[in-house]
Amino acid sequence: MALTIETPAFAPNAPIPDQYARRGANVSPRVEWHGAPLDTRSFALIVEDPDAPKGTFRHWAAYDIPGDAVLLDEGAGSDQQGAALKMARNDFGDVRYDGPQPPPGHGVHHYHFRLFALDTAELDLPADASAQQVLAAAEAHALAQAETVGTFER
Repeated sequence: MALTIETPAFAPNAPIPDQYARRGANVSPRVEWHGAPLDTRSFALIVEDPDAPKGTFRHWAAYDIPGDAVLLDEGAGSDQQGAALKMARNDFGDVRYDGPQPPPGHGVHHYHFRLFALDTAELDLPADASAQQVLAAAEAHALAQAETVGTFER
């Protein structure tokens, strides 16, 4: 079985509800995964928008998620609820989930929720790591990866 990721918040390639957008409640959606390789020691999750005007924009990076985990609950990326979750600085400069906020009239943006199953229990990252640093470290330790995509337009 291959690694898969999904969210009950929206269907694949369907619009992300406003409550998960930055202008809404800015709550991270619940994400679930299945089919991790047996030797998975941890996971990393990156949410990015490759349609941003200045290139790929990273909205969330969570890492060192225990290898036996199968989900992150709704709100796990918020400031308060995410306290137990290791997160990196996103491209807004926040250490949390920040939802979609494409420029008005810029068209449909695609938000890729990318999950990496890793061969290490912890990524060797500085305390002030950026989402880009998490992505680079996760790619270097990836046993498998999966993604689901949601859309958003203003």
